[in-house]
Amino acid sequence: MNPEDKLLKEEAAAEQKTSPTRRDFVKTAAVAAASLAAGSLISSRRSITASAASPRLIKVGWVSPKTGPIAGFAAADDFVLAGVRKAIGDRVVVNGVSHPIEFIVKDSRSDPNRAAEVASSLIKSDNVDLIIAAMAPETTNPVADQAELNGVPCITSGTPWQAYFFGRGGKPDKGFDWTYHFCWGIEDCITSYLGMWNAIPTNRVVGALWGNDGDGNAFADPERGLKPAILKNGFKLIDPGRFDIMTNDFTAQISTFKKAQVEILTGNLPPSAFATFLSQAAQQGFKPKIDTMGKALLFPTTLDSLGELGHNLTCELWWNTHFPFRSSLTGQLPAELAAQWEAQTGKQFTQPIGFQHSLFEVTVDVLRRTKKIDSPESILEAIRTTNLDTIMSRIKFGQPVKNVCRTPLVGGQWVRTRGKKFMYECLVVNNDNNKLISAQAPMKPIVY
Repeated sequence: MNPEDKLLKEEAAAEQKTSPTRRDFVKTAAVAAASLAAGSLISSRRSITASAASPRLIKVGWVSPKTGPIAGFAAADDFVLAGVRKAIGDRVVVNGVSHPIEFIVKDSRSDPNRAAEVASSLIKSDNVDLIIAAMAPETTNPVADQAELNGVPCITSGTPWQAYFFGRGGKPDKGFDWTYHFCWGIEDCITSYLGMWNAIPTNRVVGALWGNDGDGNAFADPERGLKPAILKNGFKLIDPGRFDIMTNDFTAQISTFKKAQVEILTGNLPPSAFATFLSQAAQQGFKPKIDTMGKALLFPTTLDSLGELGHNLTCELWWNTHFPFRSSLTGQLPAELAAQWEAQTGKQFTQPIGFQHSLFEVTVDVLRRTKKIDSPESILEAIRTTNLDTIMSRIKFGQPVKNVCRTPLVGGQWVRTRGKKFMYECLVVNNDNNKLISAQAPMKPIVY
């Protein structure tokens, strides 16, 4: 082999040792591509995470009857909301991210049409993430209907669950998709009412004042209302029929009750209507031994306006300072929250304070447990899985129907105080419905 051929052979051998094979090239290219893809995926994930972690304004719409015939339910609205804002600041942490939060308050004016109108505006114009409402079917039901129609998560309270659920056409085997509610039910009223009525000797003749509204129709329902329970338990029922709850003349009802010798009166009226009835009953000599009136007797202002006529009147007791539950937001017991209200306002506490406060407890808890704040379905899932101890009681939806949680109810009696700051106080006189709440005094008949 000549020197030139030898040199060419050595160069070829050297090139073979340093040049990549096809397999090497493919392997190297695959690694490079994988590295590039991984880098791109990491970059993409970082971008998604950064986007999801960006704080944005959370909007909660709140509809309440701040004016109109049932405005008493909303008397403590500003107080409750101020307490909530103090407890959480102006932000709420959702899935590790601190978001600013805004509560947009709308007045239903105690009118169902107005309630539907402002709820629709909150959903379509304000683009709220969650809508809440409380106090009487005239407010809760149309708000919930708008939320259900538009696929917006909704929490309501303060309406007997039958008036809310069946009043909206709910079917127990189906329920609703977007709307959830907590409140006591007519079955709880039945237990409390009968317990109080059986404590006093009477002729067991009951007169009913059930108006032509959501609550009245629910209580008068021949299957689910108070009527069948009254008859089943050995009482005679005198029901003059439905009437306009804002009537100024109860002469027909009073005459019917007197003729039937009614000794127990029950009903569900707003404060102004009940005050009118009671004044006319006194003038016309109708003197029942027991007067158990829903709705109107929630408010101490009603009793103040009645003067001596209010002594020993009875009602379902939704919440008072004797309840043993504690707020998940502030840690307060009912007595402490009520004392705070009275110190700030100089006014006697009202039962709806507990319901309004607990509504916000559930709202904040739901938002804190939501996985994706931009997903209505995620907020809805947090509502469905609520299991929270509040100043009202434990709130856990699903009993007795899908969208409802029943809350405690006991029997209360307004008694005239002497030498105290306020004219009346409402004491627990029957706890058959919930033994966690102890009785404070025995039931007494009305004294004329």
